[in-house]
Amino acid sequence: MDYDKKNIDIAWCPGCGDFMTLKALKEALTELDISPNNLVMVSGIGQSSKTPHYLNCNFFNGLHGRPLPPATAIRVCNPELKVIAIGGDGDIYGEGGNHFIHAIRRNPNITVIVNNNMVYGLTKGQASPTSQKDYKTHVQTHGAINEPFNPLSIAIAQDASFVARAFCGDTEQTKEIFKKAITHKGFALTDVFQPCVTFNKVNTYPWFKQNTYYLEDSYLPNNRIKAFERSIEAEKLPLGIFYINSNKTTFEETEANSEKSKLHVFERRQKRKEKLENTIQNLK
Repeated sequence: MDYDKKNIDIAWCPGCGDFMTLKALKEALTELDISPNNLVMVSGIGQSSKTPHYLNCNFFNGLHGRPLPPATAIRVCNPELKVIAIGGDGDIYGEGGNHFIHAIRRNPNITVIVNNNMVYGLTKGQASPTSQKDYKTHVQTHGAINEPFNPLSIAIAQDASFVARAFCGDTEQTKEIFKKAITHKGFALTDVFQPCVTFNKVNTYPWFKQNTYYLEDSYLPNNRIKAFERSIEAEKLPLGIFYINSNKTTFEETEANSEKSKLHVFERRQKRKEKLENTIQNLK
């Protein structure tokens, strides 16, 4: 499958980690033989949220922090589509933090990729939810004072059905994690460490290399308690697939089987529209 858009100007800084994440995603989609016609990319606002613009596929670009609600709706309306939501640490964990938590609870069959560079890259370098304590910016001149948001521990605590972390500098490993996330049934989170070469001079490519390691081959991602323990490690940050729960019912299955949802979603929508129109007529 050809996911490359021809003759398009990519508005990322040279060396941006988004390039490598995009490369790994293209390779994963190609190897999985997913047709661009059957793929929908959903994003919010931010540098990483420009990713769908550079892929030959369907996409929906929405509001800052809001990719997960439309991604869920798209999947429910057409379960035949492969839906991937993508955004940055500010987009998904900051502005969209509440959507993140409740999307995990619903467990829609979507893939969520978060390009985590521990800074706001689009709005010129403020501390993001994942910025480390004491990280200094032109706004947080004395250093960030808040504890960094830990998306993996939050996701595992909420019993997300797939939780992983990758480093974009390791393209092959990131591609393989993406393939597993995309083929997983249920809410699949992959948090991707990637440098912002313009605004984050601390969490660089060498820093991520030196401060991460891969989970052992013997590690089994089916123990939630063990997965949580690994997710809160701070001396060195683990990479790989932390947790998988394949027994969870998806949001689409719950909707289809509920007493209130026996009709097809489009039929339900039409009935609601007719009811609303009748209500408006009666008010005149």
